[in-house]
Amino acid sequence: MSLSMKLKRHLHEGAFIPAHPLALTSEKQLDEKAQRRLTRYYLDAGVGGIAVGVHTTQFEIRDPAFNLYETVLRMAAEEVDKAGLNRPFLKIAGVCGGTEQAVAESKIAKKLGYDMVLLSNGGLNDLSEKEVLDRTREVAKEMPVFGFYLQPTIGGRVFSYQFWEEFASIPNVLAIKMAPFDRYLSLEVIRAVSASERSDEIALYTGNDDNIVVDLFTTYEFEQNGKKGTKEIVGGMLGHWAVWTHTAVKMFEEIKEARQGGQIDKKWFSIAQQVTDANSAFFDSINQFKGSISGINEVLARQGLLEGNWCLVDHEVLSAGQAEELDRVYQTYPQLHDDEFVQIFLAKEDN
Repeated sequence: MSLSMKLKRHLHEGAFIPAHPLALTSEKQLDEKAQRRLTRYYLDAGVGGIAVGVHTTQFEIRDPAFNLYETVLRMAAEEVDKAGLNRPFLKIAGVCGGTEQAVAESKIAKKLGYDMVLLSNGGLNDLSEKEVLDRTREVAKEMPVFGFYLQPTIGGRVFSYQFWEEFASIPNVLAIKMAPFDRYLSLEVIRAVSASERSDEIALYTGNDDNIVVDLFTTYEFEQNGKKGTKEIVGGMLGHWAVWTHTAVKMFEEIKEARQGGQIDKKWFSIAQQVTDANSAFFDSINQFKGSISGINEVLARQGLLEGNWCLVDHEVLSAGQAEELDRVYQTYPQLHDDEFVQIFLAKEDN
């Protein structure tokens, strides 16, 4: 399967893609009404795509005890299709596990009409880099691949420069989400892609929720084989963008306009700090991101988009002091939230 030219252009122009959370009841059962409503919220907010079945959706949806992977992918795809959008939109399915599991999940995504798969390299510490690359080639035979550099703190691993150089050479790898939360590791990916003969075929996206604004503004310059070239991070696929989404979409569009204009107002440096500070509360950075999923769910629950911050497994809860941190960033940065938009959206949903 290949990506249409229209969606390739959308991917390379830079799309706003939130990672889709999972809506649960207090009994930890799927809340279908809230799950579908959440997808509609993202569509109304103007996103350029959604990523479902990813870390923010909770990897445990694959466990036989829950068996929710195909269900949540189907619900999101159905809501997108029902919306009848007149703009390009990317449906991206998260896939993970060993080769057999990743290929099987890719086939499910293809069956449900997804456009790409976000291929997680997390939890593969028993595989060599060559084996991870071979796995990528098998998945790429099924679906266009969005590579994913997952931060080690939540299950990722560090890969070599040579790994990313070879990764970029794989046909049907069309984008890479860089989320190691590490400037040095992100630079290695960008440098490796820039050196590839397929550099122009691969779109770079930030997943560095700690550095969103700066990532989106930076042009990277490298010299490879005696030739100078540049590469930009054109868009983002972020758990952070799962909340306060309408405001974040507007900010993203402003960043793209400013980027095209070539003049970057210094206000963006202050905004970058504000966004990172808000993320520290959402993602519970002080506790090594232990409350990252429940933190996102808590913000959505406070807005009325979810019934609570519940997660499938009992240890996924807010950390001590995280609720107070969320209070702090809400009060400090009222310009970043989209409460008014959400209230209008919910009122429309109730009618």
